[in-house]
Amino acid sequence: MAPARLLLALSALAAALVPGAAPARAQASEEAVKAAFIPKFVRYVEMPADAQPLPGQPFYLCVVGRDPFGPLIDRAAARETIDGRPVAVRRFADASSPAVAGCHVAFVAGRDGGQTGQMLAAMGQHRALTVTDARAGSARGMIHFVVSGGRVRFHIDNGAAAARGIAISSRLLALALDVKQAPQ
Repeated sequence: MAPARLLLALSALAAALVPGAAPARAQASEEAVKAAFIPKFVRYVEMPADAQPLPGQPFYLCVVGRDPFGPLIDRAAARETIDGRPVAVRRFADASSPAVAGCHVAFVAGRDGGQTGQMLAAMGQHRALTVTDARAGSARGMIHFVVSGGRVRFHIDNGAAAARGIAISSRLLALALDVKQAPQ
């Protein structure tokens, strides 16, 4: 799928998740767009072999810390299948649970930037694609959401992903506002 068509498809999906969105619900609309993006990211990343789901298991999308999505992310994930596997959502209060090791994609959001940074550091020992939000401070995951020009967009730290053995598709990289590469 061409990058422009992918962005259009993701935007259409997000719009469909928020029927009758009005200006008073602008924040809900923004969260719906983010919730729609996150499960789609799984399609455009290649996880290392030792981080793939075990036979019969789904891809686990985890919300670690503050959950701004509620049922929006559950509905978005329920619509996805990756290599014939469903995408299942798990929620954790922080990154200290041993079960966090099973996450394939983790949206990480603390109450503030310091807490988000601590949780990202704890997630660093796992091979999960980390996603963060500008609202949670300056700490950044491999994919970091921002609102630019009134639209939900994202930055990608391809160097951080590569350091964990995660390969991000050029199709997804082409949609990012900017891409940080690994130091040469």
